[in-house]
Amino acid sequence: MKKTPPDDPKASRIERDDHQHDDATGQILGILQLAPPASLDSLKPTRAHLISPKSPFAVLPDIRAIEALSHVSLMLKSAEEVSDEITVFASGIERGLVWSLVHSVEMSRSLVDALLRANGVDPEQIHRSA
Repeated sequence: MKKTPPDDPKASRIERDDHQHDDATGQILGILQLAPPASLDSLKPTRAHLISPKSPFAVLPDIRAIEALSHVSLMLKSAEEVSDEITVFASGIERGLVWSLVHSVEMSRSLVDALLRANGVDPEQIHRSA
């Protein structure tokens, strides 16, 4: 049996009471619009940075922005794949939270990958070679 759609299907708009978030986003956009454009080549390389005093891992000095973005893209792809696996087993509110995480990671990776492509680096090739 076919279900007939309603005559006027309109999505109801949910009013958000999140003005602080909207104001903060507006401030960030305003600052970004005033900032002069920068190329990856104009960014300084990394400085050495210890993750924590007891950690064996650290950020090495003199890593160029393009190399750092390549590694960020690879880490975000890994986070996306792990999140996808977790989502399958989640239920209820946890599932929604994990989907939110997946969405944030996907958007972040898309932005990083777009920067890489604009600078002549194919992120898919990085992911295949890892």
